[in-house]
Amino acid sequence: MRVLVATDAWRPQVNGVVRTLNSLQRAAAKLGVAVEFLSPDGFRSFPVPTYPGLRLAIPSRRGIAERIEAMRPDAIHIATEGPIGFAVRAYCRRHNRPFTTSYTTRFPEYISARSPIPESWIYGMLRRFHSAATVTMVATPSLTAELRERGFTNLGMWTRGVDVDLFRPDRAIDLGLPRPVFMTVGRVAVEKNLEAFLSLDLPGTKAIIGTGPQEAELKRKFPDAKFLGMLDNGILASRLAGADVFVFPSLTDTFGIVQLEALASGVPVAAFPVTGPKDVVADRPIGVLHEDLRTACLDALKLSREACRAFALNYSWENSARQFIGHARKVATGNSGEPQLAGTITETAHG
Repeated sequence: MRVLVATDAWRPQVNGVVRTLNSLQRAAAKLGVAVEFLSPDGFRSFPVPTYPGLRLAIPSRRGIAERIEAMRPDAIHIATEGPIGFAVRAYCRRHNRPFTTSYTTRFPEYISARSPIPESWIYGMLRRFHSAATVTMVATPSLTAELRERGFTNLGMWTRGVDVDLFRPDRAIDLGLPRPVFMTVGRVAVEKNLEAFLSLDLPGTKAIIGTGPQEAELKRKFPDAKFLGMLDNGILASRLAGADVFVFPSLTDTFGIVQLEALASGVPVAAFPVTGPKDVVADRPIGVLHEDLRTACLDALKLSREACRAFALNYSWENSARQFIGHARKVATGNSGEPQLAGTITETAHG
């Protein structure tokens, strides 16, 4: 089976969506399923003033149609609600072709943090966007329940995984920083709520891996914090494993793959009790969730690094890919334009 994934989030962006899609492609290939991408590559684009470094594609109706028809996918999945996503959705609607979508980013909260647009308006638009999908894939049970309350329908689970060979405790290096080291990883932007972390009175060192539009402001405001910049996977894994606590201050992430990467590295998590941390950490002895983030950080220092690693070993990208493939089978056409009568996941993956 060949699955076409339409996405506005793509390289050189480094974020959870891009990392998830790349990991999905590799894992699905092991199951005999080819995942290909219809990305902004090759289309004209324009910069987003409120999101420095980000450019959105300007896809043409004809260009979208030509790419889809050249790829001849058995199933179409729309990963993002941007120009590419809307254009592929329109194509599928014109051709009466079923498709799946995924809800991966809290755009209402992100946009409202930068503009006066009410969240309710944006949720209304997203609800209409996803209502046409056969299945809208969601990463966690708590987010599924939240979206149902907001009127979203046809929701299905698509959990995330972690590369336990890349992220592991024995990669740890001495960071040369006063300990304990409290570290966070991600885009340095207002929606990540990093100021809540950097303003804490903590012993040792507060460190951030990543770059983004809020970096210069936070460096000025918190000169004692260590900003380590953007790191490739191997270096990132060694720095992350060298931390004592992984701090996840975001209030808006739908999952937070970096939590699993930290746990696979043997690093306990400190976070607020919100969607994402509640699903990954919950009440397990691998992290501390508390409305007082300082309390969470200090209590997390007491947790077993071995327990964190053991928990992360239960999450594999192959299991994540199996869930995705199961949903994709519901809209597979076998290149004929007619719904495909798919067998088991194993049969589909190898047939």
